[in-house]
Amino acid sequence: MREIVLDTETTGFEPSEGHRIVEIGAVELWQHVPTGRTYHQYINPERDMPNEAFEVHGLGNDFLRDKPIFADIADAFLDFVADGTFVIHNAAFDMKFLNAELSWAKKPTLPDSRALDTLAIARRKFPGSPASLDALCRRFGVDNSTREKHGALLDSEILAEVYLELIGGRQPDFALSTQPAASSVDTGETWRAYPRPAPLPGRLSEEEAAAHEDFVKELGEAALWARFT
Repeated sequence: MREIVLDTETTGFEPSEGHRIVEIGAVELWQHVPTGRTYHQYINPERDMPNEAFEVHGLGNDFLRDKPIFADIADAFLDFVADGTFVIHNAAFDMKFLNAELSWAKKPTLPDSRALDTLAIARRKFPGSPASLDALCRRFGVDNSTREKHGALLDSEILAEVYLELIGGRQPDFALSTQPAASSVDTGETWRAYPRPAPLPGRLSEEEAAAHEDFVKELGEAALWARFT
């Protein structure tokens, strides 16, 4: 199972009002394990940066002026995400911006059904409690000390840790998953347990085994234990 933990920074709240994406960050997970593959891109929004947005992420006009526009990076972004499932905090916000940008670039849009919303998961799991990314970091002991301002890649890396805690820890299915090959291609193979090449040695001493045997004899022939020996 391939998942893409993703975050964006924007010039505002609504693409319908002319606001644009200025940064995308994403972290790849395979079977809930980070693979080390990431995607990060600053984007020229082709408009001025409102002061309110600049105070959130610190990305200004001078910094973004020489960055590529979204249409020029759309194919590379789609190649990276491929058919992975998105993991996003407040997914509706990022998905509407991504789909607006893809639509303007005349690229295929992304169905909302591909996104898992960690904000919704947190609200279901901890009703009535704060569910911001910072609040979840405090709850799970995730270090976010370097998060002075919002940054798409840093927030994706932090969210990946929070997400794994939300779903039950870093190895939720106890499948002892490992990283995939660098290509991150799904082979369709399912992990399964195989017999050990050699049995583990017994840990009972002879005295303990004898004491157990005597105890079972005292229980009589009708003892439940006798069915398993």
